[in-house]
Amino acid sequence: MQEAPLVEHLEELRARIIRALLAWMVGMGVAWTFRVQLLAILKYPLDVATETRGIPAQLYQQTITEGFIVSLKIAAFGGLILAMPFIVYQVWAFIAPGLYPHERRLAVPFILGAGFSFAVGVVFSYYVLLPFAVPFLLGFLGDQVVPLLTIDKYMSQVLMYMTVVGLMFELPVLSYLFTKLGLLNWQFLAKNRRIAIIVIVTLAAIITPTADPFNLALLSVPLLLLYEISIWVSRVAGRGLSRAEADAGE
Repeated sequence: MQEAPLVEHLEELRARIIRALLAWMVGMGVAWTFRVQLLAILKYPLDVATETRGIPAQLYQQTITEGFIVSLKIAAFGGLILAMPFIVYQVWAFIAPGLYPHERRLAVPFILGAGFSFAVGVVFSYYVLLPFAVPFLLGFLGDQVVPLLTIDKYMSQVLMYMTVVGLMFELPVLSYLFTKLGLLNWQFLAKNRRIAIIVIVTLAAIITPTADPFNLALLSVPLLLLYEISIWVSRVAGRGLSRAEADAGE
């Protein structure tokens, strides 16, 4: 008798995943149409290296299929950005039936906040991190080395950074949501700060394509700052929850 609800939940989960994937595919189709324009936009950090440091950095295609593969990666990234609000909605729609009515009111702030935070992370990576990191890394050995960058490796690293930073910016939103749902509190986050530092640095070391300290710091430092912001957000959200409970008790 208890297997039926479980099967229903699994079927609903499958349906939500399929809808999210379809939304992603639609977004990919739109991004694919503008792949050439997006490629020009994503070359901005490389253009900064050329303009500010005079580094003769160009993108090269080594194989026949490289352009097609890069186009797929760009379309996948653009589709993820376009579909992110709908994907977040599917996540919320799956967990909402198990929440109390006052908790369901967090739907709109969560969906808008998650989509906005991801976009802010991507923009932050695009305008702040990459324009600083790319010229620095390409000019690390001065004029002794001429960069010979393949389009696939360059786009893979740039898109990886932007995606990871975009996801990192979701931490404060998740901290707020979980605190409001009573699943998290700022004391827990603060108490486990040392463990979080180890996990963050290890994760950054795995994600970074090279083992140099600069690349490691480029990802780990923003993530550590976001963790501290998440503690503050959780503390504020917890205070608001306490006041709400006090008013309800009265």
